[in-house]
Amino acid sequence: MNATPPLNLQEAPTAGELAAAMTALGRQARAAARDLARVEPGQKTRALTAAAAAIRAHRDGILAANARDMEGARARNLSVAMLDRLLLDPKRVEAMAKGIEEVAALPDPVGVVTAEWTRPNGLRIQRVRVPLGVIGIIYESRPNVTADAGALCLKSGNAVILRGGSESFHSSAAIHAALVEGLKAGGLPATAIQMVPTASRDAVGYLLGSMQEYVDVIVPRGGKNLIARVQADARVPVIGHLEGLCHVYVHRSADVGMARDVTLNAKMRRTGICGSAETLLIDRDCLATHWRPVADALVAAGCELRGDAELCRLDARVKPATEEDWRTEYLDAILACRVVADVDEAIRHITTYGSAHTESIIASDPQAVERFLHDLDSAIVLHNASTQFADGGEFGMGAEIGIATGRIHARGPVGAEQLTSYKYVVRGNGQIRP
Repeated sequence: MNATPPLNLQEAPTAGELAAAMTALGRQARAAARDLARVEPGQKTRALTAAAAAIRAHRDGILAANARDMEGARARNLSVAMLDRLLLDPKRVEAMAKGIEEVAALPDPVGVVTAEWTRPNGLRIQRVRVPLGVIGIIYESRPNVTADAGALCLKSGNAVILRGGSESFHSSAAIHAALVEGLKAGGLPATAIQMVPTASRDAVGYLLGSMQEYVDVIVPRGGKNLIARVQADARVPVIGHLEGLCHVYVHRSADVGMARDVTLNAKMRRTGICGSAETLLIDRDCLATHWRPVADALVAAGCELRGDAELCRLDARVKPATEEDWRTEYLDAILACRVVADVDEAIRHITTYGSAHTESIIASDPQAVERFLHDLDSAIVLHNASTQFADGGEFGMGAEIGIATGRIHARGPVGAEQLTSYKYVVRGNGQIRP
């Protein structure tokens, strides 16, 4: 099979060069997908284990590539949150390798019989998991997505075409090279995991609009503008991931220390990830006891508080919030804060302004907890736990491609199992339909 035509990162390819390169990627991915559908689980596990070893072996090269990306990102004056997403260090490289090993250790989802029954006429019917086929993944900033996405797609028997952000181009290319090394060591086609070989934005448009012959589904992972473009322009199905406008609600029955610690972690552990809390809601009945400990911890950690009129009167450190603050994914050390009357008002606020991503209630009142968990239709709802647990690894999935906030096919963390579909296998002994 012909190799993907090389493209120069520094020069925008012509339309013809881009079409040739992207078509080659598509053809190679389609062929690899057919091969992967027949691969035994053990072979995929060996390839993933080898890929994790290659990540560790090439750590210095990966970090050098990341340093190059970080230099370019600083020159472009990217935000602190974006720089944090982009940064790799030895600990994060090791986490990538461990994530791949965790995916390798998961049960293989392909071929699993999820239901079976026998009809009165003797037909035996099974519903069996199968790969989606070829997945296109478009993502920004975070180079670790290269490892997570490649591993999950391979585990679920899918070929994948990766298009990372221009700011992480060199980091992602170095990680991708390690994944390919693992594929070869496992005796699998190197084209099972491919990267778009140019940072040209035109490649995104081509992948979305001109690859339906080769690509079965698109998964975007990034900011609001990227998601909106993908959903508007894609000619194939999309597993959507909207912005992470996550909420923490402190109910009047919450333990004060727990409310303080969970809120602090939800906002400040890492402000630049989609599971970071962006709005705090607090019951009016517990303002006198709960607000100060929570606010003191946040301010001490360097968080800017923006609140409604009631909180501004109560605490001089709180800046006035605007209507736009309730709709903003800051990805920064800023938290919008609002007083509510009860759980019903908290739910109304979240339903009005949220993105159906992740919401947490801190409470000990079982009725309030169940009302919150039952009535909110977000992808992830938590009780007495930080929103930063919105992560496939924390869910035991090894890794994730993203948090899907739609209602079709996959929802919440998208792991290997969520990257499969199913077919029906029907066995008979000569039945004909009257």
